[in-house]
Amino acid sequence: MLRAAADFASYPGLHSDDTVRQFLERCPLPKLLGALQSEADVPGMVETVTECLDKIFSSRYGASLLPSYGAFIQAGLLTDSKQIRKLACKAVLHLLDKVETVVLFPLMINCLIEGDEEISAIILDTVKRLAQIPKGAEVIFPKVAAQSSSLPRIRILSLIAKLFTVSSYTASAIRDTNLLSIFEEEIKDTRDMLKTLSALEVLYELVEHPHSNIFLLKTNLLQLIVDIINDSSADSVIRSRAALISGRLLSSVTNLLVAIDKILQNTDEIESALETLGLIGTTSQGAHFLLTNVARHVVKSSFDRQGRGRQLAALHAFGSICGMDRQELDDEAEGNLKRLVYTTAANSPKLTPSAALLSILQQDPDIRIAGYRVISGLVIREWCLREVCLNSEIIRFVTDETTKLGMEARYNCCVAINKALSSSHLLHEASLSGLIGKLNDAVKRGPYLSEREARPVVDTAERF
Repeated sequence: MLRAAADFASYPGLHSDDTVRQFLERCPLPKLLGALQSEADVPGMVETVTECLDKIFSSRYGASLLPSYGAFIQAGLLTDSKQIRKLACKAVLHLLDKVETVVLFPLMINCLIEGDEEISAIILDTVKRLAQIPKGAEVIFPKVAAQSSSLPRIRILSLIAKLFTVSSYTASAIRDTNLLSIFEEEIKDTRDMLKTLSALEVLYELVEHPHSNIFLLKTNLLQLIVDIINDSSADSVIRSRAALISGRLLSSVTNLLVAIDKILQNTDEIESALETLGLIGTTSQGAHFLLTNVARHVVKSSFDRQGRGRQLAALHAFGSICGMDRQELDDEAEGNLKRLVYTTAANSPKLTPSAALLSILQQDPDIRIAGYRVISGLVIREWCLREVCLNSEIIRFVTDETTKLGMEARYNCCVAINKALSSSHLLHEASLSGLIGKLNDAVKRGPYLSEREARPVVDTAERF
């Protein structure tokens, strides 16, 4: 049998299903599997048989037999034999559509954590191949998240970094399952400098990937890196590694913004580029980078009625950049934002931010809802609050509009204006007393204007 297995394993390339079926008629699969245990001490037996089995399971016919041998795969993942473990890991690739994969994957993670470097490398490569298949990815990430509380987590971090580079799909899955938070936990644990440094080393590899900035800017990792660099009591080695990570990340962000700036010149891709800028702008750091240059495209497109899809994408991005999902910007970014809004408005037919914002609210419901979101984010600034409050038509929209679509967005905008006024010196201006009362009344009525009945608005053909 050993000679037959050797001849079968030495065949270059894959065997046909017929060839595999004929071979198994001469050397039945149970006998081959049994040889791994009963004759494990025979020189070359394990290596030859595992190579032979690998050829068998790589065929469609051989893979179809695997569900009946789940116990073998499970035992293989628990054995000390490197060859058998490798074979078991490869076998999992052929069980993606089977429930056995869900059961076996935790064992693969255990192999990753507890095995030597060679076995861990095999597991990493196997899991990476699994992640390239959508159904494999669906199995991987929940299980990695469940196993991530194990003590030797540096290999889990290495697995995350390797999976992160597979595709934007797997990077999104890692973000959605909150696996990047493991980096935060390891780095923040200052009691163990070696563990912190190891986590930083893996993070340094991760940020080398081109799309890492898009995902990392939405976590606390960048701020954590900044805190380490600013901490004079931190070990110099850790601070140096943190500085290198920030340099690599910022370099990547700069390259990204340059690339997006070019995309924004292509009308076929401008909407997706604007959406990307919105994702970056959800964090203070991301918004700061955008407001140095690229955000001009967002503001300009927000006030431009030449393309509805582009304007809608720009308004959503603008809302993120100006602060709907995070705290205020620093003084430099705030100055850039104000300058961008006033300059863009002055170069448009509307001339002022107030008139430009009103023109957004006068458009179709989807544009208007996005406009409410932008105003809600902008009015925390005194200059924008004044622009809004001095325009009675804007206030009429946010307090009196009774169309059903977008009532919550309108109400949130009304609340944002009212809240900003309550902490502003504009609150004491006599000319605004009537407006303040109107806002208070609208806030009390709630999003669905409980004292009034919402009525549909019918546009006449003459309007178009």
